[in-house]
Amino acid sequence: GIACTLILMYILCTDCWAIAALYLAWLVFDWNTPKKGGRRSQWVRNWAIWRYFRDYFPIRLVKTHNLLTTRNYIFGYHPHGIMGLGAFCNFSTEATGVGQKFPGIRPYLATLAGNFRMPILRDYLMSGGICPVNRDSIDYILSKNGSGNAIIIVVGGAAESLDCTPGKNSVTLKNRKGFVKLALQHGADLVPVYSFGENEVYKQVIFEEGSWGRWVQKKFQKHIGFAPCIFHGRGLFSSNTWGLLPYSKPITTVVGEPITIPKIYNPSQKEIDFYHSMYVNSLIKLFDKYKSKFGLPETEVLEVN
Repeated sequence: GIACTLILMYILCTDCWAIAALYLAWLVFDWNTPKKGGRRSQWVRNWAIWRYFRDYFPIRLVKTHNLLTTRNYIFGYHPHGIMGLGAFCNFSTEATGVGQKFPGIRPYLATLAGNFRMPILRDYLMSGGICPVNRDSIDYILSKNGSGNAIIIVVGGAAESLDCTPGKNSVTLKNRKGFVKLALQHGADLVPVYSFGENEVYKQVIFEEGSWGRWVQKKFQKHIGFAPCIFHGRGLFSSNTWGLLPYSKPITTVVGEPITIPKIYNPSQKEIDFYHSMYVNSLIKLFDKYKSKFGLPETEVLEVN
């Protein structure tokens, strides 16, 4: 996003300034499009590069139940990991066949709204079916965009990314209830999603609670929306060197059984808590059912924070 902005500013200072000026004028006219479902492109979602991206790890999408096209859905994606690579590959591209596995369902991966304020980047994100994770965008998709929509929300967000490390399966969920309230207000079914291996592709320096490092991370998270993680992957030419390439560890994303949610325009806290507890239990059952199949011991327990 920063690179796109700098390039656009540079073009304004060259003989091709008119191109940049026309784009900026159109940008003003098109500013609210991300809040209205965006502008997805099947051509971009089917780029060959996404299949190479999928095969590098590899990344798989596992379907456990059919989804009705007459309903709308909110997928809760867990865990966040460093970058949510499984969420991106599975739901903002067609590399793992989400369109074939869930015919008639339009996935919208929700991410930070600030990304859509950056020129060019916003158009690239929208082409993959990515939308801002804010109230206006979610309300529009769930109420004014027909049925068959599935919004994928990485529920743990930046807070969860601070605790991700190889070998650890934990989610930040106990006090994350806003997505349940949205589901109730729109009558959108909740679907738990767990990605086995998401935490394995990067190694992170974990700062203890109360340390200066954790204090800085939380300040960034509070004021900017993301947490600066200190992490590393492998080098470009060798897996034994440090770099920013993720390790080629398998990521398997399992889409669980939908929880039928009634439409309640103004749900009470008791109702929100009830369906939130149903969701947490459903996520734990999903994890326990598939953990041994995807390389975890039977004694492994999902930690819910």
